Amino acid sequence: MKALEQRAIGSLAGAAVGDALGGATEGRSPEQIKQRYGGYVTGIVGPFLPDWQTARPMSPYHKGDGHITDDTLMTNTIVKVYEAKRDHLDAYDMADLLVPLLMNEKVWIPELEKETVALNRIFLAEKWLVTRLHYGHVDPREAGNGNVVNCGAAMYMAPVGIANATNPQGAYAEAIEIAGAHQLSYGREAAGVFAAAVAEAMRPGASVDDVIQASLSVARDGTRSAIEAVAKAATTVDDWQSAIGVLREAIVPFDTVGPNYREPGLGARRPSRLHAIEELPVALGMVIVARGNYTDAVLGAINYGRDSDSIATMAGAICGAMHGIEAIPEEWRNTVARNSRLDLTATGRSMAGIAVEIRAKDRARHAASEAAFAEFEVAGA
Repeated sequence: MKALEQRAIGSLAGAAVGDALGGATEGRSPEQIKQRYGGYVTGIVGPFLPDWQTARPMSPYHKGDGHITDDTLMTNTIVKVYEAKRDHLDAYDMADLLVPLLMNEKVWIPELEKETVALNRIFLAEKWLVTRLHYGHVDPREAGNGNVVNCGAAMYMAPVGIANATNPQGAYAEAIEIAGAHQLSYGREAAGVFAAAVAEAMRPGASVDDVIQASLSVARDGTRSAIEAVAKAATTVDDWQSAIGVLREAIVPFDTVGPNYREPGLGARRPSRLHAIEELPVALGMVIVARGNYTDAVLGAINYGRDSDSIATMAGAICGAMHGIEAIPEEWRNTVARNSRLDLTATGRSMAGIAVEIRAKDRARHAASEAAFAEFEVAGA
């Protein structure tokens, strides 16, 4: 297996496994998690609510037991968009290619224990794509305006990082472009920075510090400040258990959701140049604390609680890109693949091939541009 393919598979498998582990603890506090499971979660566990079918009528999802959530459903759908386009994506591809997949293609939804369209599972902030692009016919470049500002676009941007492997600036620009169809403000910014982090993590020999510096090189406003604050806090602890409270304290000034994750205040998730989503800075913080170790970064993310599945998705994607699929515990991989009915290598293998095709097209485009520009010299410009 070639290095590019190893890293691409590691990134997307790492994201999926992190997502599946984090689903069980999503929306809970660290204290609630320890009380429910008799201590820190150290692997795949069952649902937080044993009576999950009836406990939350609005969202009766079977979280836990190795089931992926909407993070991975959306990530895999973006891979399918790349498979159709086989080139860089833009906002119009979200309308022309992504939305029809969400509405019309049936896939296995582990949390619903049935095959249906992804639209029946994704969160309200992701349904916004269908509402605005399919029913509202909004310009795809502006369709994200008015949405709740959350991590919904950021959580599925790992494929963009792979498509732009070793080029964090290009990954950032492409993610910002397509995220405009879905998100705005610091939700859109986080999508760009996460894609950049994955693109840098894909580079052979990339270190954790390289990933953080690449993220900061593109990040702006509150997102940059939040990453700086959380990264600094992460250097003061040596283990993920100690990091949970330290990273939460560091992100509080930038987080609009507030202490009660399930009951955000009136000021939550509104556009701002001063704030940031919680998930990306904390994921990067856990990667720092874990020194890039996949298991430690993901365990820190899932025991952090709150939006634990998305935090673990991002941390898992970055560590998986750095080290490949073998860095993911085999038991976790096998259980998630079986219980979510997923081939954890297929998407990464596909994206690696597409990344090679895109790079060849980029070279050809650049060569054509250089040749045309050289005509100015011939003409004495």
